[in-house]
Amino acid sequence: MGTGNSIALSKPGEEYRVHYLNAKYGIKSWLLTTDHKRIAWLYFISTSFFFVIGGLAATFMRLNLVSPQGALVQPATYNKLFTMHGTIMIFFFLAPAVPTVLGNFLIPMMIGARDVAFPKLNLLSWYIFITAGATFLWCAISGGVATGWTFYTPLSSTYTNTHVISAAMAVFISGFSSILTGLNFIVTIHKMRAPGMTWFRLPLFIWALYATSIIFILAMPVIAITMALLVVERIFHVGIFDPALGGDPVLFQHLFWFFGHPEVYILILPSLGVISELIAAFSRRRVFGYEFVAFSSFAIAFISFLVWGHHMFVSGQSIYAGIFFSAMTMAVAIPSAVKVFNWIATLYKGSVALDAPMLYALGFIGLFTIGGLTGLYLASTGLDIFLHDTYFVVAHFHYIMVGGAIMGYMGGLHYWWPKMTGKRYPEHWARVAALIIFIGFNLTFGPQFILGVEGMPRRYATYPPKFQFLNIMSSAGASILAVGYLLPAIYLLWSIKYGPAAGPNPWGAKGLEWTTASPPPVHNFDVIPIVTEEAYAYGHEPAVVGSAAS
Repeated sequence: MGTGNSIALSKPGEEYRVHYLNAKYGIKSWLLTTDHKRIAWLYFISTSFFFVIGGLAATFMRLNLVSPQGALVQPATYNKLFTMHGTIMIFFFLAPAVPTVLGNFLIPMMIGARDVAFPKLNLLSWYIFITAGATFLWCAISGGVATGWTFYTPLSSTYTNTHVISAAMAVFISGFSSILTGLNFIVTIHKMRAPGMTWFRLPLFIWALYATSIIFILAMPVIAITMALLVVERIFHVGIFDPALGGDPVLFQHLFWFFGHPEVYILILPSLGVISELIAAFSRRRVFGYEFVAFSSFAIAFISFLVWGHHMFVSGQSIYAGIFFSAMTMAVAIPSAVKVFNWIATLYKGSVALDAPMLYALGFIGLFTIGGLTGLYLASTGLDIFLHDTYFVVAHFHYIMVGGAIMGYMGGLHYWWPKMTGKRYPEHWARVAALIIFIGFNLTFGPQFILGVEGMPRRYATYPPKFQFLNIMSSAGASILAVGYLLPAIYLLWSIKYGPAAGPNPWGAKGLEWTTASPPPVHNFDVIPIVTEEAYAYGHEPAVVGSAAS
């Protein structure tokens, strides 16, 4: 059964010998599947598609900013590009990527189950996601929307003639996909754990996804309602947000950011869980302070609902509200810091192997730390008034979202790719790609901190000539970053056909998912395992040193 968690076999059950990838090849069998692993692959293909579309929009933006007067597009088109980039990346890639791809694939196997609690609901959530994505792509093809991904009123409700209604409906629909996914994950983790899989034997990735699912259920209805109100006001001219109709535009900001800041943790919490898995596996040690790291995910989820007002320090809100939100924003850094310090403590005296997933994990720690520390500047009311809506905010946000969320996703994808496909990728190229991404990212977004401090506002298609050098540096870094993302797309796809067989546990890692074949059978386990040891029980046998595909 591999070298994962020590298990015993319960009463004999039906044996499933056919791998899910080899069971059927027809498109219909995929589109009607209820297998959580196949649904994960459907999400992987669709979110990767949206990543490419969102990345192309960012590419055109960076090319335009090479020249102070705009080298490529008109300002109106530029507005549509950054709206398209932000909306696609937030709602159609970053939010669903780790939960729906890695979470869908791994949660049942990590807890010793054969599928999620509601398999048909799982498939429905993908169809809802595709419907939302298609709606937004129709909006983009039909002329686009120029409000920014925040859809601020009264611009979105009154003054723009772009396709606000279809874009808002796309966001509205996507929220239901996330709600159903969160509900499914919570019930699955509560009710379908294998015998002996107590809460404190759960992998930290499961804890992180559980906390994320809670945010899904509590925050996504708010953005859905907000978008619905925006559509109602735009169609029927009911005074909700438009001051000309008796509405309050600040109310929209409160509703949006009550969702928007928990949304940030929807994006980053799953990757925090991935990093815990990688640190343990590649240092051959149990995560230091396991319980603290587990509960820190819930602390982040709880406090995230108390910090939305730091986006509104310049909106005219009460100074006392500003003090409260500033303090809460400082406080949310504490559980994040707990994770970082405990990961470093885990690495201390560990038998560290610098395989590609570990390189992504180490890159994540560095970039996420920079993003977190720069967030403290924006949490300070006085400084935020100066830095608000400058490129400092763009840099901070991307250090969290790209340097954090995507680095974690890439690390997890490389770690579990042999399990998902049964094949190994070329480790050398994977390490090169990780380094290129790290370097390209810092060259892209590091200069933007300086641009922000010097006063360059974000979302402008033109700028004073004194900012050109840093913008050229940022655009050059973006080209390097694009190469870094292109390499995994090439060698991971190559590995599916030409890669050597991975075996059930190429990393010598702990966890129930490593006790099954690679790729797993249709129903994961021939018999339901019984768990008899704690999570990350390394040291009970000789460590496996070296890469999976050196």
